[in-house]
Amino acid sequence: MKRVDEVLLWLFVINLGIAFGAGIYEARIVIPGFADAPPDTWPNTGLLFWVYVTTGPLTLLTLANTHAALRSRGPQRKWHLAAVGLLIVERLATFSYFIPTMAGLMGAEGLSQGEIAAA
Repeated sequence: MKRVDEVLLWLFVINLGIAFGAGIYEARIVIPGFADAPPDTWPNTGLLFWVYVTTGPLTLLTLANTHAALRSRGPQRKWHLAAVGLLIVERLATFSYFIPTMAGLMGAEGLSQGEIAAA
């Protein structure tokens, strides 16, 4: 079981690294490239990328690592639990605010540039 827990932790770390790097790339490269374009021309990065990296995989890895962290013993336990706790908060924020807000923006027709910027 220890080997499975190690693999889960490594997958968790790797997935978080990919998500963090992709978030920086999107904020610095993708979004500025479409800042002046009309919303109907924006790429739907939520469905093209994020759903495959964070929505499904990161959520499942967070749940699996919660189980692994609760069972673990030793010096890494508190760090594992802290990481999982932060990700649970992040996942709750994502599913309760960010996904509904982005879905609303993607499906809204006729929003002004000010309304889009405010959201």
